[in-house]
Amino acid sequence: MKKLALVGYGKMGRLLEHLAPEAGFEVALALDVDTNAGGKGLTEANFAGVDAAIEFTTPETAAENVLALARLHVPVVCGTTGWFARLAEVRQEVTEAGGALVYGANFSIGVNVFQKVVAEAARLMARQPAYEAWAWEIHHSQKKDAPSGTVLKLVDAMRQAGYTKRVDVSSSRAGTVPGTHEIGFDSAADLITLRHEARSREGFARGALWAAHWVIGRTGVYEISEILFAG
Repeated sequence: MKKLALVGYGKMGRLLEHLAPEAGFEVALALDVDTNAGGKGLTEANFAGVDAAIEFTTPETAAENVLALARLHVPVVCGTTGWFARLAEVRQEVTEAGGALVYGANFSIGVNVFQKVVAEAARLMARQPAYEAWAWEIHHSQKKDAPSGTVLKLVDAMRQAGYTKRVDVSSSRAGTVPGTHEIGFDSAADLITLRHEARSREGFARGALWAAHWVIGRTGVYEISEILFAG
C-alpha cells in the first residue's frame, strides 16, 4: 500500500479516504482547514514517508499548497479549480524544485472523454455560419468558482479545435448538484446538444486516485488529459 496525504478534508477528502484502500493507498495524513491554516500542516515531519498527496481545497489556498508540497518533494495531484491564473508561476516553481504536479479542471475520465467529443464537434462546426454556440454548467451551491474550470476548459478545447465564433457561457449554482456541463450548437433549422452529467463525486475521486499512482516517481507538471490519453 502506498501512503497518501489528503490536503483538504471536506466532502471530497472524505470520499477519497473511503475509496483509497481499493485504489492501493493507505491514508497516512489528512489536513483540514484547521490543521493546515496558513499552510502550517505542510511540514517535513508530517509528510515523512508519504508517497503522494491529493489537494482539494479552495482557489485561494491551492497554489500555495502545491508549491509547499513541491518544496517537500511530495508528488501532488491538485483537483482544486479557480487558481489557474497562477499556473505559469506554479509550473515554473514546481519544475525548479524538482517536484511533480498533476492538475486539471476535472479528474473524471468521462469528462475528459467528453472534452474530446466537444472538440471534434467544434472542429466540424467551425465553418458552419448558420450555427451559434453556447456553454452552460450547473454545480452545487457550495462551489466557489463560476464559471467552473471544466466549462472554461471545454470552451478552450473548442478554440483549440478552430472554433473562433462567440461561445455564450453561463453558470448556475443550486442545491447539491455534483456537476452538469452542456455544449450546444443552435440554428434556425435544428439544435445539437452535448451533455455530461455527473451522478456523484465518485468519478472525480477515482480519477484523482489514479493520477496519484501515476505521478509517484515522476517530476514535472502535467494536465490530466495529457496523461489519460497518452499513447
